Amino acid sequence: MKLLKLIKRYIKYLARAKTKYNIHSPFVYDLITEVMEDKTDYPVYSKVRELKRSLLRNSNPLETIDFGAGATALPYSTKIRKIKDIAKQTEQPDKIAYLLFRIVKHFKPDTILELGTSLGISSIYFSDASPQGKITTIEGCASVASEAQNNFNKLRLKNIKVLIGNFDAILPKYLKKSNNLDFVFFDGNHRKEPTLKYFNACLLKANENSIFVFDDIHWSEGMEEAWETIKKNQKVTVTIDLFYMGIVFFKKDISKQDIILKLKL
Repeated sequence: MKLLKLIKRYIKYLARAKTKYNIHSPFVYDLITEVMEDKTDYPVYSKVRELKRSLLRNSNPLETIDFGAGATALPYSTKIRKIKDIAKQTEQPDKIAYLLFRIVKHFKPDTILELGTSLGISSIYFSDASPQGKITTIEGCASVASEAQNNFNKLRLKNIKVLIGNFDAILPKYLKKSNNLDFVFFDGNHRKEPTLKYFNACLLKANENSIFVFDDIHWSEGMEEAWETIKKNQKVTVTIDLFYMGIVFFKKDISKQDIILKLKL
């Protein structure tokens, strides 16, 4: 039933989506042609593919905690999972991860926050894309965070800091010490209320050059409702709906635009 609903949402998205030839904003058109359609095979792609292959062969068990939409009981659920199963279920498809990398590489944010570390693949892309940037990634499960840190150590990445714990407890402490957020990737709790809660909290540290990226905006009715609420926020000027993710900009020199974009990765 859930898959059928997702298919229906995707069909609805396709019926409304535009191509770059229907885009009138120079900012968005340049973003499409220079970043989204960039076919360069960057060295980090093969580096991460090799790491992912090793993770998909790793049968070591971890006791995991889930605070997000996968939780079967409140406030969280625990289970024993193999590393290869975590990698298979939680990591972004390559083409989507590559797009995240290119966005960060293009805008070169100094301060990057990721909500939902998992095994650290997205953080690795962010680190390579913005080596001068300060990356903070929050993971609810200590055992999974430890595996992510092992991956960072293997690749000798020094600009990633892992914070461990429930977002509700960790995020306010992090934001209290932060002056601004240049880039935020929301990928840790695919439910309406937490997504809006974390968005509004991070919004207080956003500036006109900040970029917020939301994973799985059409994953459920609740996530679609959250996305619609985010689009209506007065500080948000440009949103791009790619179905599998939503991108938010706060640029003051651009008129309000909500773009549903059909993009071939």
